[in-house]
Order: sequence, then C-alpha cells, then structure tokens
Amino acid sequence: MNIRNSMLAAAAALAVSFGATACERTANDAQQEAAELQRKADQAAVEAQQRAREASQDAVRTANEGAGRADAAMETFDVKTALISDRNIDASDINVDTVRETRVVVLRGSVPTDAQKDLAGTIAQREAEGYRVDNQLTVKIKPQK
Repeated sequence: MNIRNSMLAAAAALAVSFGATACERTANDAQQEAAELQRKADQAAVEAQQRAREASQDAVRTANEGAGRADAAMETFDVKTALISDRNIDASDINVDTVRETRVVVLRGSVPTDAQKDLAGTIAQREAEGYRVDNQLTVKIKPQK
C-alpha cells in the first residue's frame, strides 16, 4: 500500500506540475494576446485620429469655399445694384460676374457711350473694394426709335 500511495502521490505531483506548466503557458499566451489587442487598439486610435483630422480639414475647406462663393455673389449683387441705381448709366445690357479665385469683377455687355463705360468701371471699383475690375463693356450706340 505504501508503494501504491507513493505512486499515487507521485502521479498527483506530476499532474499538478503539468497543470502548473499549462497554466503558465496559458497565462503567457493570454498576456501576449492582450498585448497584441492593445497594439491593434492603439493603431486603430491613431488611424481614427488621422481620419478625424482629415475630415476636419475637409470641413474647413468646404466652409471657406462656401464663404468665398457667398462673398463673390455679394460683390456681383452690390455692383449690379449700384449700376442699376445710377441714373447716368443704362445698365440694361450690363452683365456682372465675379471670379472669386482671382478676386476679379468682370463687366460685360454694352453701353451707349464711352462716358457710361468709364462710369460703370468706376462704380464697380467703388462697390467691389479689394477686387480688380475687368471692364469689357463695349460702346454700342442704340438706334433711335
């Protein structure tokens, strides 16, 4: 019986030893898996921050473009309104365009006299401060009715 108890004790000790080794391996594997998951989570966080930064930059660019379009539209409106309001200019054939990228107000169309062409350019320059005026108006004498 003594031998049998000794063998059982030895077998039990061996089983505990294998179990402990297996637990150590399992713990090491778990630590490695946790470290790998942490590395992946950190990488995902960096990538998410980069995408958020890019989205923010895109939003700012879009807002600036929208503001630029609104600014150009307002310049066009202001110049056209001033031309129509001036009693010394026949603005019925004047087209006003604003190029926001180059900050240029373009006058196209026709007026009956050189004086009106010059006055239209002066009014456009006054109304579109900070813009260059490209006066492409032609002088076209309207036939008498």
